[in-house]
Amino acid sequence: MNTLEDFIALVRDELALPVTVEDAGRGLHELPGWESIHLLRLVTVLEDRTGRSVSVVDLLEAPSLESIYGLVATG
Repeated sequence: MNTLEDFIALVRDELALPVTVEDAGRGLHELPGWESIHLLRLVTVLEDRTGRSVSVVDLLEAPSLESIYGLVATG
């Protein structure tokens, strides 16, 4: 997961959401099929993939997938 494109592919594959890179900056509530439970699943997937803890509080405040990627990419 080195790029935003890799991150979006991870979201698409792991959460089964039809998102593209063009959706990255959209509000989470605007994403097709997004539900709050997806955020919890995403935390688990990201922790598994990175081997690091991910702050749920920070992710809850993130307005978009692009913001989430920024949080995870900067560690």
